[in-house]
Amino acid sequence: MEGHVNTEILAYNKSQSKSDREICSILSEEISIILPEAENKIWHRHPVWFLDGNPVAGYSKLKDCIRLLFWSGQSFEEDGLKKEGSFKAAEIRYTSAEEINRKDLKRWLKKSRDIQWDYKNIVKRKGKLLRLK
Repeated sequence: MEGHVNTEILAYNKSQSKSDREICSILSEEISIILPEAENKIWHRHPVWFLDGNPVAGYSKLKDCIRLLFWSGQSFEEDGLKKEGSFKAAEIRYTSAEEINRKDLKRWLKKSRDIQWDYKNIVKRKGKLLRLK
């Protein structure tokens, strides 16, 4: 099912340890299924999905986990996501594929399409973040 995932992302996934590779494969597959219109690529060395040039979801390898990040996730009002950084991002961290609740993941991905802050133009606006949707 990973036919519409960028080959650089597939290579990123394959470069991970076995357990992290399982997490990355599930995440890339689910994100691409729920957001088929999203462009996906390696951005700042990590897999990221964009809608109209705006980053909405991505994941990265941290020391002891895979972190799934939603750029507008704080606005989702979801208990399962933790605040990340000083803007509107929220995250969840996984140490095994079994921890991924696909029902939650699908709901968060749909919200990432419907609730967006304009990260694409944040530099132009000198750090001011405006809501798009």
